[in-house]
Amino acid sequence: MVCVRAGVAVRVALALSLSGAALVPGAAGAADITVILDQAKVIKLPDRVTTLVIGNPLIADAAIQSGGQLVVTGKGYGLTNIIALDRAGNALMDKSIEVVGPRGVVVVYRGIERETYSCSPKCERQITLGDSNSYFDATIAETAARNGLAQGGAAAAPK
Repeated sequence: MVCVRAGVAVRVALALSLSGAALVPGAAGAADITVILDQAKVIKLPDRVTTLVIGNPLIADAAIQSGGQLVVTGKGYGLTNIIALDRAGNALMDKSIEVVGPRGVVVVYRGIERETYSCSPKCERQITLGDSNSYFDATIAETAARNGLAQGGAAAAPK
């Protein structure tokens, strides 16, 4: 009976290694903080924080708020880290931050052109990192024109 269990364990380990699954530190989902692209998350900071260091500010941004709160905003896809230091330079916190793509979206590929739509409850354009330049620029121009009209100004001329 012990041999059968060992055989099963070997088969499971082999299946995991062949599937690319990993049971090691740093594997997918191991980030301390996960933020959705273009969204923010509030985190409680340890006491006495005077300095924040973001490993890659193109991936995440952070701002200290009153009451010891930290607002982390997802800026680009990927994994980075945040370190909180006290006045003497001692590390009070060191956490990994993973920025992931938005949920509930539909991505449409037309050859190499990419468009993103938010489909909840009805599909509407949503610009996201990785969208084609023409789609991204057209959506930004429409948004700017609409905002200009809403503020009582003239709409921006289309480019």
